[in-house]
Amino acid sequence: MKQDLDKMRYEYALHRIEELLPLVGEDTPASDPSAIELAIMSDAVIAYEKVHYPIGKPTTAQLIQLSLEEKGISQKQLAQEIGVSPSRINDYVTGRAEPTLRVARRLCATLGIAPALLLGM
Repeated sequence: MKQDLDKMRYEYALHRIEELLPLVGEDTPASDPSAIELAIMSDAVIAYEKVHYPIGKPTTAQLIQLSLEEKGISQKQLAQEIGVSPSRINDYVTGRAEPTLRVARRLCATLGIAPALLLGM
């Protein structure tokens, strides 16, 4: 029952945010009732989504795949650039293997991935 009520409140907050967004602009004072309500509704949505729709940290495979897509380069091109075989890159992208620290350093430099992300921090 409580979960149903929470879901109803969440859906109401989403709907209310859609109504409030056109009323609140960058020049709207923070003391404006619509701005205050928008902040409250936004906080409620964020709190609900943290519990019910958590976003986990990306895996090494996801980071590499996303970076390849963003850069528009192939696994073969990446392999040539960092000095490993294309099949090894495929192992990283599919999650069958994790890169060594030396290779991870090259991946970070070549793909522009923050080392802390690749190390799961």
